[in-house]
Amino acid sequence: MSAVRTTCPYCGVGCGLVAERDDKGTLSLRGDPDHPASFGRLCVKGAALGETLGLSGRLLYPQVNGQRQTWSQALDYAAGQMKAIIEQYGPQAVAFYASGQLLTEDYYAANKLMKGFIGSANIDTNSRLCMSSAVVGYKRAFGADAVPGCYQDLEQTDLLLVTGSNAAWAHPVLWQRVLEAKRRRPQMKIVVIDPRRTATCDGADLHLALRPGSDGALFNGLLREVVRRKPLAAVRFAGQEQALAAAEPWHLVACADFCQLPQAQLRQLIDWLCAADSMITLWTMGINQSTSGSDKSNAIINLHLASGHYGRPGCGPFSLTGQPNAMGGREVGGLASQLACHMDFVPEDIARLRRFWGSERIAQTPGLNAVALFDAIARGEVKAVWIMGTNPAVSLPDSLRVNQALACCPLVIVSEVAAQTDTSRYAHVRFPALAWGEKNGTVTNSERRISRQRPFLPAPGEARADWWIVAQIARRLGYGDAFAWQHPQQIFCEHAALSGFENQGQRAFDISALAGLSQQQYDQLKPVQWPVTAQHPQGTDRLLIEREGWRKDGRAALVAVEPQLPRAVVGRHYPLLLNTGRLRDQWHTMTRTGAVPRLMAHTPQPQLAIAPADARRYGLRQGGLARVVSPQGWIAVRARVSDEQLAGSLFLPMHWTDSFAGQGRVNALVSAACCPHSGQPESKQTAVRVEPWRPRWQGELLCREAPTFDSQIQWWRRPMEGCDHYHLAGEGDPEGWIRAQCQQRGWLIQHAAGPGFVHLLAWQGERLMLAFYSAERLPEVDIPWVASAFCGDASQRHALLAGQAPQGEGGEGRLICSCFGVGERAIAAAIAGGCVTTEALGQRLRCGTNCGSCLPELRHCLKSAG
Repeated sequence: MSAVRTTCPYCGVGCGLVAERDDKGTLSLRGDPDHPASFGRLCVKGAALGETLGLSGRLLYPQVNGQRQTWSQALDYAAGQMKAIIEQYGPQAVAFYASGQLLTEDYYAANKLMKGFIGSANIDTNSRLCMSSAVVGYKRAFGADAVPGCYQDLEQTDLLLVTGSNAAWAHPVLWQRVLEAKRRRPQMKIVVIDPRRTATCDGADLHLALRPGSDGALFNGLLREVVRRKPLAAVRFAGQEQALAAAEPWHLVACADFCQLPQAQLRQLIDWLCAADSMITLWTMGINQSTSGSDKSNAIINLHLASGHYGRPGCGPFSLTGQPNAMGGREVGGLASQLACHMDFVPEDIARLRRFWGSERIAQTPGLNAVALFDAIARGEVKAVWIMGTNPAVSLPDSLRVNQALACCPLVIVSEVAAQTDTSRYAHVRFPALAWGEKNGTVTNSERRISRQRPFLPAPGEARADWWIVAQIARRLGYGDAFAWQHPQQIFCEHAALSGFENQGQRAFDISALAGLSQQQYDQLKPVQWPVTAQHPQGTDRLLIEREGWRKDGRAALVAVEPQLPRAVVGRHYPLLLNTGRLRDQWHTMTRTGAVPRLMAHTPQPQLAIAPADARRYGLRQGGLARVVSPQGWIAVRARVSDEQLAGSLFLPMHWTDSFAGQGRVNALVSAACCPHSGQPESKQTAVRVEPWRPRWQGELLCREAPTFDSQIQWWRRPMEGCDHYHLAGEGDPEGWIRAQCQQRGWLIQHAAGPGFVHLLAWQGERLMLAFYSAERLPEVDIPWVASAFCGDASQRHALLAGQAPQGEGGEGRLICSCFGVGERAIAAAIAGGCVTTEALGQRLRCGTNCGSCLPELRHCLKSAG
């Protein structure tokens, strides 16, 4: 196989990869040195993609009501059920819920079917949870959902504000570009605005640990100070008078008091801002996932417009997308609040789409956004939902209610890669979709760069492309002529042609210069930033240089912002604010990353980050178990006492599902309160309480076969080579439970027990099948060494029963560098041996030399060693 250039399926940075096989047929993946988004760099998740390509756990054949069916049978059933529901209840009774991991061609097909031919706008996407507040902000300011800058601007700016983003973990390759730029230009200032002290703060000149949710007031205060020092012309922007009047009360003292920040820090930031020739603001979910997320986005954009930091190199508001094709989904109209190709629900756009698609059934009004959609399912108003490539039973807020809605929905269709997810257990129809490495199409990253995802693996089983599945359903609904594509190139070219149809520069998104690509040209398409037009055939790196946007009056707009605190209000019963977010080595609901042992090693179970003062107040200790409770539900976690947290504020990772924990879904806690403009949920602030949980026993279990748990046991699972590892805690009899598991399977038991502890090994001949250790507190077990006995030497039975390696054979300790598998023991030894800088550690152990995500922890190790 010759080298295949493709694009990473994780975050919105859009890193390039090269897949190739050697003479022995071994597949390898490496960073693409020629891709302009990443220049050969990969984060640990991207570097581990080769470990996710196996077929274990894949959905390979269509199913109807749990039974394998042919494609014709499954498609006929799904289309017949949808058609019957539409005929009886109307088109508003069906809905699609898509994903930022679909390819643009898949998205286009789904959006066209729903909005163009079924005649409803009830198609939304998990990008609603990610970027919809930024979309509203851009559209209100510029008249278009258009990120104006490019990644090069991050390397050229004088002042970089990072707000609501832990880019060092969530967008690590891009963040390494930023840090490299600062090493080259030390005068560049980086300011991180975040209630938490995250890994991103490690590279900052200033960290503003503001009050959770107070960002709108901060940016209003900065706007006020900028225009006082550099007054604006009277009619420079639309909405200017109202926006400046809204900012006027936010003088420095008021802003510092509201945001709970030192005045000296604000003065420093204002001085830097007013002195800077260029400035960029990066933001993600910490801004967007708020009941005032749209206004916060506009507060950021207001500052850039008023200060003149836009439309020039090194300048601009810059929202980072969280998924590989969240931007592509926005381009095709994947959100329920837009039509296609940046067209809106206005008469002229509806008529334009009718002419282009040749359909009289174009949706006339916006559809239901994600949260409202599942509420409508719960009420019985939406009776059929087709879920494509996402896991809303876990990712949506108030997830218990979402699960209840899916359980009572008459028709749930799921297009999925994985055979089992929290969502697919409710599916009446399961369609096996192609996975990354098998797909063929395009994605668009955070800087508007369209890149190809190319296949380098054959389609397994009977898996098919998502666009093909949509087209087959469309044919059965009677719309086959409009969905007669045979190749994704045809869909892309139709999409490109629509982007330029009757455009004349009125819409920002225009890739009409690509509408005539042949299949060979499509296959060879190089990464390019839109717009791609006859005037700009090589693409466009920056917007707002020749014009101020796409509003009808030709001017950009300032938007009056009245800062609001989160909808969640702390009180006697729920005195703490919970923040949720991503971990360094994980992705979304872990259907891909959770299967890779080394990605699970850094943080093997969810941990509650809590400030020391709060831990003392609520009786939690380092490593102890806790219950986190909200009005919506509760979860069980292990506490991590950390001075990274503000007092009164907690943090939990978002990734754990029912496949990885008995009670670990963080969105079971989060309310469904949403921004009224964007419909994006407030996932960053939830009022909760914490309480210590002191179970009768805790344990460690390693086993080849999945055990069964009763209601008295809480568990957290992570895969390892040759076995699964479970952290356990329970109230019943651990010895009776684990013996029953072994006896049911006919395994021989070796055990040791004493006051308060049980150790047990189970054997099938000479093969170790299970190792169990329990005590009143979590027992100390050398997990990596015991796990090695499941795929190697299991002869040292007494040591295995003790759970401790013989002297000199211990493991690496807690994993620090996932890229190269470097643990804390090797790092400690290297420090003791004279490595006193991260560079020296990198030279000796390679840690920190790939994606750089572990560098903050390496610095912490050096600091702790003194």
